[in-house]
Amino acid sequence: MTHQQKVDFLLLEFPERLHELDPNAAPQWGKMSVQQMIEHMVDAVSNANGKISLPLVTPTDKLQLFRDFMLSDKDFRPDTKNPLMPETPAPVHFEDVQKAIGKLRIELSDFVDFYKENPEKKFMNPIFGELNYEEWTHLLYKHAHHHLRQFAMII
Repeated sequence: MTHQQKVDFLLLEFPERLHELDPNAAPQWGKMSVQQMIEHMVDAVSNANGKISLPLVTPTDKLQLFRDFMLSDKDFRPDTKNPLMPETPAPVHFEDVQKAIGKLRIELSDFVDFYKENPEKKFMNPIFGELNYEEWTHLLYKHAHHHLRQFAMII
């Protein structure tokens, strides 16, 4: 899949798929509700567009191994643990799923717009290190697919 196809998926298809999800759907794994997952993705995209700055938590001796996986086409395993997330998912911030999806759309649009103006910029991902636009796009695409699989929206 090309970079532009991944961008198109993130801007168009991913939010539409989220609209199709029953807000009360149970995940196939993990503890997050649909809305908590969407708000988690809002935070991930806000990191990618530079609105949230997070320090690196991966030990430097493991960073290349983690980056190689992230840049591959291998899926995240079900129940992959995020070292930044608590055992109990964070409470929701938005009134409902639709408002959370609206915020996700804004953050995704801001992500693409930011890199149009700043194509060489890199931001720190706390697990995979500094990423450029193409790397962030690949990671967000992979992350979105992971959560769509979590809620049985794709196989």
